[in-house]
Amino acid sequence: MEIAKKGTTIQSLQIGIGIVDLIAKEGRPLKFTEICELTKITKSNLYKYLNTLTQTGILYRDKETGSYVLGSKLIEYGMAATAEENVIDRITPYMQEINAKCLSTVLYSIWTNSGPMIVKEVNLKQGYNIGAQVGTLLPVLSANGKVFASFLEDKVVDEWIEKELVHLSEEQMQNFKKECQTIKQREIAFAREPLVSNVSSVAFPVFNYKKQLLGTVTVVGFSDMIPNGEEDELSQYLIRLSKEISATFGYKS
Repeated sequence: MEIAKKGTTIQSLQIGIGIVDLIAKEGRPLKFTEICELTKITKSNLYKYLNTLTQTGILYRDKETGSYVLGSKLIEYGMAATAEENVIDRITPYMQEINAKCLSTVLYSIWTNSGPMIVKEVNLKQGYNIGAQVGTLLPVLSANGKVFASFLEDKVVDEWIEKELVHLSEEQMQNFKKECQTIKQREIAFAREPLVSNVSSVAFPVFNYKKQLLGTVTVVGFSDMIPNGEEDELSQYLIRLSKEISATFGYKS
């Protein structure tokens, strides 16, 4: 294979990467017309790029809305680059145990520059589709998002929180900050129907030996099956299990 000379580039590859970068930076699903308007690429050429990126798994096209988001292949690349796969291998048996006990979908997410992203889903004991899948970005007011907002301290995280909560009043913002302080103390978060009616979530952090947040495990299901406070028996079970999971990465509570 011939090595490319320094300074030479493949324009079509640059354009394709530019499309992926655009969708990543927007942090939301984009329709064909939006991508076309933002990139100024002709419709015929853009269709070819999007079709190629979708077929390779780099992008995902929602069949119902036609919108494009980052695909599962990028998750694979990211996990390979950060050795995240090892984390997922360790926690998957725990996720399966939680799924069997709670009869609800169990998600594992990690932090990205666009917000918390699902990288693993276990849904063996529950037929209800919550609409979340690998590659989905989760909002700050979900139980998952609250965990990241509580335990991550970074300029990018602060900007994400500010952007997500721009519509809240000053009082609501103060209440959110108080809730985050409580989550820091109790290491469990709750959200009642943050996105979909009758669907709620509970989440807990996964720490390493330095108490750095590796990711978040979230249980999502019908509201009557999801606890709304730490005194609930299911909440106590999740708190115990969260400590056990983090202990496998060297964390001592």
